[in-house]
Amino acid sequence: MSLFPYYLQQGLRSLRRTPVLTGLMVLSIAMGIGASMTTLTVMHLLSGDPLPGRSQHIYYPQVDALSTEKARRNPPDMLDYTSAMDLWRAKRADRQTIVNDSQIKLHSPETGKPALMTTMLSAHADFFPMFAVPFAFGGPWTAEDDEKRARVAVISSDLNQKLFGGKNSVGRSLRIRDADVRIVGVLGPWRPSPQFHTLAGGSFSQGDTASFYSKPEEVMVPFQTGLEINDGNFSQFTCNSLPPVPGHLQNTDCVWLQLWVELDSAAKVADYRRFITDYTVQQKALGRMPFPENARLLSLMQWLDYNRVVPRDVRLQSWLALAFLLICLFNTVGLLLAKFLRRSGEIGVRRALGASKRSIFAQCLIEAGLIGLAGGTLGLALTLLGLWAIRSQPLEYADLVHLDLPMFAATFVLALVASIIAGLFPASRASRIAPAMQLKTL
Repeated sequence: MSLFPYYLQQGLRSLRRTPVLTGLMVLSIAMGIGASMTTLTVMHLLSGDPLPGRSQHIYYPQVDALSTEKARRNPPDMLDYTSAMDLWRAKRADRQTIVNDSQIKLHSPETGKPALMTTMLSAHADFFPMFAVPFAFGGPWTAEDDEKRARVAVISSDLNQKLFGGKNSVGRSLRIRDADVRIVGVLGPWRPSPQFHTLAGGSFSQGDTASFYSKPEEVMVPFQTGLEINDGNFSQFTCNSLPPVPGHLQNTDCVWLQLWVELDSAAKVADYRRFITDYTVQQKALGRMPFPENARLLSLMQWLDYNRVVPRDVRLQSWLALAFLLICLFNTVGLLLAKFLRRSGEIGVRRALGASKRSIFAQCLIEAGLIGLAGGTLGLALTLLGLWAIRSQPLEYADLVHLDLPMFAATFVLALVASIIAGLFPASRASRIAPAMQLKTL
């Protein structure tokens, strides 16, 4: 370790002697790091845990009320109204909420601003503590409000800014379609990534999963209140047959609702799975669910994996960027090998004067590490430039893309590791140079 300052000094001196070759190696590493870290940062953000510290307690039950003659490969992504209400009324979880989002038209009579079309979430009071939803003003409605179908609402910080200039709007009113509701809470900044609570259909549709990263609903109301306010305007997810009246989905064979439950222990998870199994067997006896075995309970992270929430183009770009990094590493290997072999005479003399193979190898690796640090610094700038370019694109998740501390550190770690790996073979070749052969040529 005492020779490290000497090796460092020699490495810096060697790099300064060949500025063009050094610049090419730094640029090669930087371009590979910039491309790979840009795509890996996007992957990291899009595939992260939307509820850190809580996701292990959140579960998504599924049952099959659609299959008739043949069981589906997987149960439907959503629940029909009867199944959702049966499971919710059983109160077998620590917390639970049914959720549904739908398009609405709203305005605030007090502001005089024009009406706007937006999305409303119908949910139960447990929604907020289950998902650790922050509040800027006021708070959530209560379980009693759920039972009374109270005309109350919680609005997002964005909607509060649009309608009320970001001020405390608790107690003010909104008109949603033909109903007046009173605001009881205003959310703080809340942007789960992905928007897991209404996530469904990714593994079936294989469509544009970027919608999973859009902003959350702008207004939230008690579940039954939402059904009353927006009756006739709900979208069915899948149906065995079209409902008699489009948009009126209660008591139909359509799946359109989601149920989330919180279970804080492994024993409760096992008990809830048994409960679902017993429920489907009971429903089979009633002639409603012919395939009770087609039911399951997934954790939040399993649900995200099942829906393949990371857009396919991001996955492809990540693989292409890593391939580009490998090409850059091969280029760096060639340049380092050429650089070290050009110093064969110098290395031969040092070996003749008593320098060991190990010391030559160590110095060459330190020189490669210096190139990696320089490449990492330039690569960081290229990464920031790449992320800025992504934020400029019309993508649902564009505003989420930023370089956080773990990925900042990973940039330099990856650059250093990549450069050292690239330097292993050239350093090994340089350390095996025979001093006798080199001394003959001097």
